[in-house]
Amino acid sequence: MRTAFFALATAAALMAGAAHAETATYAVDPTHTFATFEISHFGASVNRARFDKKEGSVQLDKAAKTGKVELTLQMDSINSGTAPFNKHLQSAEIFDAEKFPTAKFVGDKFTFDGDKVVSVSGDLTIKGKTQPVTFKANQFACYDSPMVKREVCGGDFETTIDRTAFGVDYGIAYGFPKNVRIVAQIEAIKQ
Repeated sequence: MRTAFFALATAAALMAGAAHAETATYAVDPTHTFATFEISHFGASVNRARFDKKEGSVQLDKAAKTGKVELTLQMDSINSGTAPFNKHLQSAEIFDAEKFPTAKFVGDKFTFDGDKVVSVSGDLTIKGKTQPVTFKANQFACYDSPMVKREVCGGDFETTIDRTAFGVDYGIAYGFPKNVRIVAQIEAIKQ
């Protein structure tokens, strides 16, 4: 009898905890969100660029330690700081922005250490090709913003991809590496 009562009490406590779990929705703040990439240039320097137009959302249930993030990048907004290089990056030789106007990450596998997100895994789509990737969190926090008067969650995430898996093969014959580092700084405001 005592064992049955203990099992019933434990089940009730777990169900009560599950009932209190709540998924919150956050809108990506484009003024505090940046997606950049880096690739070695003949081992002498590193080429970097970012995407100026992006949008997305985050769903986060801190109690259940689950979530989902969707981030869409406009490929015609690539900004390397040099207009001719931007055009080359957007060309059919590299990202083919006319044919593939967006790149997208959808992540739904969150890993936590306590209350902190330490990684998000999901699918990255570039040039119509989708591959699994994991973004590691270098830092993550939620805070009450004194400016927007709402909770904001965000972090600094990174991953390294093999660009040829997405059909971005330009320069391989010249000796450019396959590996590209992607850094995503993201902040999202609770709705």
